[in-house]
Amino acid sequence: MVDTKAPATSAENPGEPQVRAGMVWDAWGAPSGHKPLPEQIRGLLAQVFGVSGEPVTRRDEGDVPLRATAITSEQHAGLVAVVGAENVSADHRDRLRHAGGKSTPDLLRRRADGEQDAPDAIVFPADHDEVLAILAYCAENAIAVVPFGGGTSVVGGLDPVRGRFPTVIALDLRRLDTLTDVDPISGTATLGAGLTGPQAEELLAAQGLSLGHFPQSFEYASIGGFAATRSSGQASAGYGRFDDMIQRLRVATPGGSLDLGRAPASAAGPDLRELFAGSEGTLGVITAVTVRVHPVPETTAYQAWSFPDFTTGANALRTVIQTGANPTVLRLSDEAETGLNLARAGDIGGATVGGCLAITTFEGTPAHVEARKGEAEALLTAAGGTALGETPAREWEHGRFNAPYLRDALLDVGILCETLETATEWSNLANLKAKVTQALTDSLTAQGTPALVMCHISHTYQTGASLYFTVIAKQADDPITQWATAKRAAGDAIVAAAGTITHHHAVGADHRPWMTDEIGDLGVQVLRAVKQAIDPTGILNPGKLIP
Repeated sequence: MVDTKAPATSAENPGEPQVRAGMVWDAWGAPSGHKPLPEQIRGLLAQVFGVSGEPVTRRDEGDVPLRATAITSEQHAGLVAVVGAENVSADHRDRLRHAGGKSTPDLLRRRADGEQDAPDAIVFPADHDEVLAILAYCAENAIAVVPFGGGTSVVGGLDPVRGRFPTVIALDLRRLDTLTDVDPISGTATLGAGLTGPQAEELLAAQGLSLGHFPQSFEYASIGGFAATRSSGQASAGYGRFDDMIQRLRVATPGGSLDLGRAPASAAGPDLRELFAGSEGTLGVITAVTVRVHPVPETTAYQAWSFPDFTTGANALRTVIQTGANPTVLRLSDEAETGLNLARAGDIGGATVGGCLAITTFEGTPAHVEARKGEAEALLTAAGGTALGETPAREWEHGRFNAPYLRDALLDVGILCETLETATEWSNLANLKAKVTQALTDSLTAQGTPALVMCHISHTYQTGASLYFTVIAKQADDPITQWATAKRAAGDAIVAAAGTITHHHAVGADHRPWMTDEIGDLGVQVLRAVKQAIDPTGILNPGKLIP
């Protein structure tokens, strides 16, 4: 048994203790991560999209008008009675920083003129029992509750939707930041839902362990958020998705607690963990997660590959996965992403190549790494790959969390940049990629803003793979409507081409229009019935996931 809290973080606003540290309010990440675009990129943007490359002036967060808080003095006092006065905030900056996630539309709304919507208050519970008490109080007093982890949602999952409730609070779980149990024999650890990815890895590393879950949001996303959205990390080829790692869940609901998961596998009816892994805070608040962990890898090997085209590369990845020679990381960029976004079409590690870039890494003991790497290399070579050495793979790993900063720099100079993802079986992969690319291209061209659409395979399975699209275009006069139109076309194309509406970004509000297509009318009735049983007053994250 251990009971170790995450290291304390310094406040961003000394002298203002109510304001909690976090990402900048109108962009991704920390201020130090934001840098001007290089001159060569600004020149390319001017040539291709006709923009000057001069960044817009950003407002101070204190100058952003917010909707007046609707929380009453009685409601404020009721919440204070549960968590203490220092842990209930209606501070302007706290409200603004909990006003949504970090998608491109989220940031465009943050930067727009006019009044911004925001939660009426932020509540910071300390433990599971305080979460339970807050939910009970809110159910009795008609207060909507938006569970809030790292604030990294890109699908509208954190929007302060009130629905029929006059008041909405954000339930910030950052104080649930303790490693409470480690079982090195079984290879499990119990983590508080509020721990971020780096905090969890630091606590586990002190025990000689690692979770190995590294999504692009890793630096800020939380353990509870990983579970609630069925997150998938960049090392999923080796360690699986986050829902594969979950052994047990502790969940607070308006009706009480649930402790789910008693063994590595069970035949005791449907697995109720699956109700909450992916429930996005609509059915309950995940407060602790017991996860599968592994020893910190002794060594890591890197190898990059070039394939003449995307089809050849995809077939090569499929061969590796279906043979069982899984790397820890396995991903493939298409020609457009290789050539532009990753800047790999020319000289890579001393070899002049074109086509499509693939990245592989291998973690574990030296013997295990050598065996897996050798088998995978033989398969990839036989499938038409050209080995490029380790430098491109190391460079990818070094910058793998930086793409959102580039997205924000592009937004600053008038370029729309956004992503979406899906998945399907191997036999349907080329069809789905073509249909989504065409839908995005046609929609944005019809709006007078021709686009560059790039794609990569980010996660692989025995039977299929995910496709991750990045879209770049000049911003229209109304870029929120511009992207909504393109996103609608892409979502319809995904459904028509038999893909899933989301592979790892989750549903939130943005993908909710396609949920009936995804699970059918009866499936929607099942979700509504579960919602009614667990959250009969409907306070939990209104407007998300469930049609």
